[in-house]
Amino acid sequence: MKNGIVNPVDSNNAMLEYVKTILLKVSFDKQLFEKELKKALEALIDEEIDELRNWCYSQFSDVHPRVLERCFITA
Repeated sequence: MKNGIVNPVDSNNAMLEYVKTILLKVSFDKQLFEKELKKALEALIDEEIDELRNWCYSQFSDVHPRVLERCFITA
């Protein structure tokens, strides 16, 4: 925020970081993880989805490979 103006890039990056935090917290439950990932994909822009995809595969590909495939094949 500069002079009371929110930079859209900063707020978008904040959303992406928030999504990552949520996904880490719910990763113990496959159904909850998939629900939150789908919500995130609806809220993020294309560039953020690409970054999220890369991050998710590096973090969760051995835990939730099918969830990732289902969610990112349509993204």
